[in-house]
Amino acid sequence: MTIKDTRAMRDDDIATIMRAMGHPVRLNILRILARQERGECCCADVTDELTLAQSTVSQHIKVLLDAGLIERKSRGTRNCYIVQHDRLAALGAAYSGMIAGFNPAPSKLEAEPA
Repeated sequence: MTIKDTRAMRDDDIATIMRAMGHPVRLNILRILARQERGECCCADVTDELTLAQSTVSQHIKVLLDAGLIERKSRGTRNCYIVQHDRLAALGAAYSGMIAGFNPAPSKLEAEPA
């Protein structure tokens, strides 16, 4: 399932993205893509940095694509990838709101002045 909408995220959107980011290789791929000066990077460039088989890197990239965290751009015979910073920002906002919702509500005694 590809998620393109950057409006308020639903819980299933957050869970999909968190699953995609739940592997150290995929986090490294996001970091590699994010630090590219030209804003994009091809699979072969990522493979060179990770010292993994190209097929392994491609599988991880597919997970990130399906979660909407990166976008593919065709450059001739090569596919290049770009981080979707707006998706990461929306995730950050949603995650902050979700974590804030886990804080316990003040008890009635704490809420009333003494």
